[in-house]
Amino acid sequence: MIHSRARRDPVAVARIMEGMSVLARVLRAVGGEEVLDRLSGLSGSDLTTLLLALARRRAGARSGADVVRQYRSDRFVAPAEVPFAVLRAAEDRLLAALPPSFSVLGLAPLAPLGTCSAVAEMDQNNVVSTVRGTEVAADPTNALALEAALRRRSGPDDVRLAAVQRVVRAQLFHGAGRFAHFTLFAAVSAGRDRGSLAFEREHFAEHVEYLRAACGDVEFRVTVLDPRYEVVRGTLPADPSRRTGYYKGLCFKVFRDGVEIGDGGFVDWTQRLTGNRKERLLISGVGVDRFATL
Repeated sequence: MIHSRARRDPVAVARIMEGMSVLARVLRAVGGEEVLDRLSGLSGSDLTTLLLALARRRAGARSGADVVRQYRSDRFVAPAEVPFAVLRAAEDRLLAALPPSFSVLGLAPLAPLGTCSAVAEMDQNNVVSTVRGTEVAADPTNALALEAALRRRSGPDDVRLAAVQRVVRAQLFHGAGRFAHFTLFAAVSAGRDRGSLAFEREHFAEHVEYLRAACGDVEFRVTVLDPRYEVVRGTLPADPSRRTGYYKGLCFKVFRDGVEIGDGGFVDWTQRLTGNRKERLLISGVGVDRFATL
């Protein structure tokens, strides 16, 4: 089935159809659809055992020249184009401006399989899945939401978390297709609904103030998805044309010198993770590579 958001994007639809055609060809070569059915029916540990054996066999057949050849051409393994010192300076600036109420985490480079597709509704083909039932980190806000959901179970206080993480995206981007990995700064604020949008007003104002302090002279464009959230938007410019994706209530984008460097908004991820509809979560993020070059 084609993802609902992909139906609106002809390029995405074409890529999905091409992928389905390739899969059909591969299945014919290995014995048909029933092979995929049998593999998907294996337990997690049995499937991991099989995939590890396959990876070991394929790796054992490779030479040093094969590895160099892949390193030269594979967009997933090339070094970052932005110089390290420039990236590090941007990271330090973002972290230095963070309010002391936020806890900064050193996130793992892997997340549980389905972290993006189950919570943020990202197509699983857009993340790099591993043979051990995990996926390579594609967005630190998803991992921070998991941690926030765990911490919210241990007490009534609001949870504020942040992280800087190098992430990998598998989809092909327009233009030079070499930006398969990049650094993201992310911040999340989680808590319980207090009524009258009190949680939303407090934490949205805090994120806006922080992003201004960290990123300098930036422009916010806010999309209100629920009329009640006009009071949360306040005097910030409205942007009614944006596609909303997974955001609820209100979302925003951040621009500097006319270049989009970040976005954020309210999501229902902690509601899904905890099964509690009273939970609230605000996320925001900055593309560090892009911010660093401005």
